[in-house]
Amino acid sequence: MKTICLVGGKLQGFEAAYLSKKAEMKVVMVDKDPQALARNYADEFHCFDVIKEPEKLLELSKSIDALLPVNENLECIEFLSNIKDKFSCPVLFDFEAYWISRDKKKSKDYFASIGVPAPQDKPLEPPYFVKPPCESSSVGARVIYDEEELRNLEPGLLIEEYVEGEVISLEVIGDGNHFAVVKETLIHIDETYDCHMVTPLPLDPSFRQISHALASNLSLKGIMDVEAISSPKGPKVIEIDARFPSQTPTVVYHSSGINLIELLFRAFTDGVGEIKTLPENKYCIYEHLMLGENGTLIPVGEQVLSMGSDYGKYYEEPGIEILLCKGEKPVFTLVFWGENREETEARKLKGLSVLKDRFGATV
Repeated sequence: MKTICLVGGKLQGFEAAYLSKKAEMKVVMVDKDPQALARNYADEFHCFDVIKEPEKLLELSKSIDALLPVNENLECIEFLSNIKDKFSCPVLFDFEAYWISRDKKKSKDYFASIGVPAPQDKPLEPPYFVKPPCESSSVGARVIYDEEELRNLEPGLLIEEYVEGEVISLEVIGDGNHFAVVKETLIHIDETYDCHMVTPLPLDPSFRQISHALASNLSLKGIMDVEAISSPKGPKVIEIDARFPSQTPTVVYHSSGINLIELLFRAFTDGVGEIKTLPENKYCIYEHLMLGENGTLIPVGEQVLSMGSDYGKYYEEPGIEILLCKGEKPVFTLVFWGENREETEARKLKGLSVLKDRFGATV
């Protein structure tokens, strides 16, 4: 059995732990927060600050097969980058690609340098889409419809044209020379531009070509998530993230049969090849529902889960998994999959009936 050490115990950490367990790996988790969200889901949890006590992490690396940073703490990522050569195992992370991807201004300059289509910067007329330069896409993002609101913006925000269309996502894993473009997903966005549901999409040759170019021109050795707007003129890339994502990998796994953790391992050992055909072509529905007043189930974005106190299994049967995030109000992550959309929708109804029976819940 392989052992993976995850540095970070929030949403990315949970996602990586979930897929590691699907790959029958032992999960060791490290986080400085004694109440880290995914602490009880891991096989082992170690509570310490890797920056203050690096010797503990270096010692742990002697008994594991790989280490994966799954947090967005810049100080932590910089520190791990500085000591990466001291570990006794591979670090499954491309630090150079991460520095570009976390800075949206650098990312857009990179897109332009290789001719990747993206929303126009500083358009001449509204609506405008504004976002912080170095945050996850949903944090602080919004649409502005008039010039007066634009003049009152806090300094430093990026201002782009607002492109109508669905948000689509695609993961690429590279070994530095070869790049595996995996499976397209649809990101269902709420009014705060946070994701509350993910479903799979058919293969999109244009988006796959763009994602391959983005990875190959960085000589990516690690994983990168590409997000775009599916516009009438084709995909327009809004951001890249060279880190393990949350939510989409579970949908990729259940719809395509590809486990991104296993593929990431191979990138640092045996290497990866181009994916010409997917092992499976199934359907999957992944969504978050909060138990509200009078038993109502309300769709919520994943940022609500990040405020929880504990995240783990709640209910499971073939084609159905329900995860529970405990907090001020319980939030359920529901995962359904089947041979096609109809079978998956039927399983969703069955899963919702489980919550209805136990809580009197309604959607």
